[in-house]
Amino acid sequence: MGVMDEAVDELAIRALALEEKSGDETVIRKVADALAASSPTMEETFLTAVRIRRAERRARRLIEALERGETPEKEAGAPLPPQQDEH
Repeated sequence: MGVMDEAVDELAIRALALEEKSGDETVIRKVADALAASSPTMEETFLTAVRIRRAERRARRLIEALERGETPEKEAGAPLPPQQDEH
């Protein structure tokens, strides 16, 4: 990873942790806006890092649920469709 990637990944981790701890859903937008004021490229890289971290967290939770033998549901609450047999 380059210097910018490392910096924004650390910012994404910290911002997501603060968002979760505080319940303030505007944390990510506030940080993104601060970055955009001086570097639109850094803002976009930060938002990408946030999306990646959120996707990773959802995937890890899904895997953990599957390992426990649970039938996970989509975040919207609808059951996941059954896996199709490949014939």
